[in-house]
Amino acid sequence: MSDRRIRHQESFPRKRVILLALGALALVITFCVAWLGVRGWLATQHLRSAVTLAGRVQDGLTANDGTTTLDAAGGLRSEVSSAVDLTGDPIWRGAEFIPFIGDDLRAVRQVSIVLSSVAESAVLPVAQVADRFGVDTFKPVDGVLDLQPLVDARPAVDRADSTLTSQLEVAQAIDTSGTVSQVTDAVDQLVDVLGSASAQVDVVARAVDLAPGMLGSDGPRDYLVLFQNNAELRATGGIPGAVALLRVEGGKISLVQQASSGDFPRADAPVLPLPVETQGLYGAITGQYIQDVNLPPQFPLSAQLAREMWKQQFGTEVDGVLSIDPVALSYLLTATGPVTLPTGDVLTSDNVVSTLLSTAYSRYSDPTQQDDFFAGAAAAVFSSISSGNLDASALLAGLARAGEERRVYLWSADDTEQSRIAETTLAGELPTSTADQPKFGVYFNDGTASKMDYYLGTQISIGQAVCRQDGRPSWVVDVTLTNNAPADAATSLPEYVTGGGQLGTPAGDISTNVSIYAPSAGVFVAAAQDGVEVGLQTATDSGLSVTQYQKTLSPGQMSTIRVEFLGGDPVADATTAIPGIESTPTVHGTETRFLKINCESRLS
Repeated sequence: MSDRRIRHQESFPRKRVILLALGALALVITFCVAWLGVRGWLATQHLRSAVTLAGRVQDGLTANDGTTTLDAAGGLRSEVSSAVDLTGDPIWRGAEFIPFIGDDLRAVRQVSIVLSSVAESAVLPVAQVADRFGVDTFKPVDGVLDLQPLVDARPAVDRADSTLTSQLEVAQAIDTSGTVSQVTDAVDQLVDVLGSASAQVDVVARAVDLAPGMLGSDGPRDYLVLFQNNAELRATGGIPGAVALLRVEGGKISLVQQASSGDFPRADAPVLPLPVETQGLYGAITGQYIQDVNLPPQFPLSAQLAREMWKQQFGTEVDGVLSIDPVALSYLLTATGPVTLPTGDVLTSDNVVSTLLSTAYSRYSDPTQQDDFFAGAAAAVFSSISSGNLDASALLAGLARAGEERRVYLWSADDTEQSRIAETTLAGELPTSTADQPKFGVYFNDGTASKMDYYLGTQISIGQAVCRQDGRPSWVVDVTLTNNAPADAATSLPEYVTGGGQLGTPAGDISTNVSIYAPSAGVFVAAAQDGVEVGLQTATDSGLSVTQYQKTLSPGQMSTIRVEFLGGDPVADATTAIPGIESTPTVHGTETRFLKINCESRLS
């Protein structure tokens, strides 16, 4: 036998072994691909079912249906748990190191784990609370609110709050740089949903933590209530025309005393030391007149000044200060239904604003009678709410809406409680910017010494453009004011409403002082009023750039001022980190729009 034949015979088994090995490898690869494909498809189905169940949880909470909420939450936990099991086996984990598909598999597994944690430690505990305590549990009965359900709910809500915060951070850390668009979009959507849910639950957690103590579970509390009158604007809403003292103990709420701004004489000097910046921008009168404590857009300062004024006038040092305006009252009346005043007037959610801020001035020329009317209205609404004869869901929705629109503020003299109130819309602090969103504040103060702001229309537009090579953005803020009073306002409206020409403003005109607060990195560049470039007063307040101006409008007139600021850190393009706006809550609300900026003519 030749050597060539021998070598051929020897190589045949070797080839066969190689072919068998390749076949086995192909079989293993085929099995793994099939395994991943089937498990991936099943995981996707479970996650889709979870999305549907999450919607049912939300619907159940909205409808105050504890049974539906709890059942859907249990199903949600089961679905995402199955998805975790399907994406966590050794084959799946090993495939995460394969180029092209590994990043997608890893992201899907991480999404499943995040959802499982949220379902187990956030959704389910909240659903259990909802099943145990309906919304009606949290409404007064004969003037007393049962505080025990709030105490019992605290552990579950705190757990949900902590879970959502931590899992949001985990979701934000998922690397999608190498994933396909479908997976990238899913992760982005997860981050958005968790961010929104985390913010909402954080508010609930703060409320559940604060409410028992602030409602007198540990002893009586006294609160000063400021009723802000938006017909005469101040930065946080309107002048505190009427005030009241509330006492709470063990959940029982009592209206102890009422007063009007006329009961507070002018102080010879600010009742508390004012920050130098505040005094420079708004004057010493901020701390001398109770009507002016909220000239600055910082409610904690306003609250402390009002607290001290009440103490000096009546001898009671309150534990906190609450503020509300007539528009917020209209939201609460959707829950209570109509209330009848001592005068026989019937207040409804539709007429309370016009009645308190317009009709009353036509009917009563004597300010004392006006104050009595407002006091009667406040007492009637308070009595209706404290009786518990209301729609609890509508009440909570009304309070939430009022809070979002900054028509309700709260300050506590207790530093620990105040730290929990801070960073919520109830705090009434200056706008806080983040790396993702700079924020502006636009605030209005009446300069007419009248009630003409009932007729003031306000609109704010904001835009951003990248016009410089260094990438620093140009921010432009438009503020449009309109006097919507009747043409004959000077004679057809009461002198108390028009001001009668006080402070040099003709009757029927509206004079408005506008303060624009820019982020700390913002630098004032230029301004144009109705297309004509103008100079404005600039200053700083608490590290923020402030631009101020005054505008007087006759009935039917409208004016727009455009102010340009240079931003700090560069941005990749103008569609990212678009600035947000916070503003004074006016009678009719302020319309906010997006402004498209032309780099060649930013002020036109």
